[in-house]
This record gives sequence, structure tokens and C-alpha cells, in this order.
Amino acid sequence: MRLCLLAVPVMASALVLPALGNVASAATAPGSDAGFVRTAAISDMYEIQASQLAQTKATSADVKSFASRMVTDHTKTSDQMKSLLAKKPGMSPPTALDSRHRLLLAKLRGASGANFDRLYAQQQLQAHQQAVLLFTNESQNANDPDLKNFARETLPALQQHLSMAQQLPKGGAAP
Repeated sequence: MRLCLLAVPVMASALVLPALGNVASAATAPGSDAGFVRTAAISDMYEIQASQLAQTKATSADVKSFASRMVTDHTKTSDQMKSLLAKKPGMSPPTALDSRHRLLLAKLRGASGANFDRLYAQQQLQAHQQAVLLFTNESQNANDPDLKNFARETLPALQQHLSMAQQLPKGGAAP
């Protein structure tokens, strides 16, 4: 009986951790504040670019509305992080997407209609699951008090984004 109860969390973590990719490793690696900055900045850039694309390509009004909110909110957090890092010598956010996020955008660019909506919704759900994990970890474990505070203050909005992403139409455009 004990073995069965222990197997559930182990199996669950085996399913979740590979999906999180670099987020978990960046958040827990030595010098994790630098990993957090890199991962969070890339996440914001991806959110903004993917959502700008969704504002023009989506067929669902719900998806377009969500995308508009993502552009606004992630532009704000990106600007806040840049302002925070301007006061920290040696810390600067990346200025370009990594290869994984470039690939996600390429897939979005190649999709259209209901398929675009579905793919965007899936990507947003995963991106916000990863962001909540990243910001939760940083809010609890950051070495830099300013980054810890930034993560703690930003986390509720990301949790709200995750909740919104979970409500997006999964089958494409709403009738």
C-alpha cells in the first residue's frame, strides 16, 4: 500500500518535469538569479511576440482578447525587469529569443484558422504553467532581494494568466 502511494508523486513528477524543460533547471541552478532573469525575459519576449501574432491571426474573439491582455501585461513586466536590472551592474536580460521559443513562434506562424487558435491556446497554457513555477521558485529562493520581490509581486498576475489560459477555447474558434 505504501509503495502505491509513493508511486503516484514519482510518476506525476516524471510526467511534469520533462515538459518544464529549462525552466526548472534555470530556476534551481547555482546562480539561479541569472537563470531566472534569462528565462523570465525570454518568456516575456515570447509572450509578446506570440500574442501580437494572435491579435491578427486568431479567429476566436476570446483568443484575441486574451492575446491583447498578454501583450499589455508582459510588456509591463518586461519594462519593470529592465528598469530593475538597470540598477544592477553585470545583470542584463537577453535581447533575443532562444531556439526553443523561435521554434514555437514558427509553428504559430505556420498555423491558421481554428488550428492557430488551438495551437496558441496550448502554447499559452504551457508557457504560463512554466512561468508560475519559475516565479514561485524565485519568490521563495532568490538571492537578490529585488528579484525576489519582483517575482513575488508578478506571480499573482501570472497565476491569473494561467487561469485565463485554461479557459481558452481548446477546439479553435467559438461558434
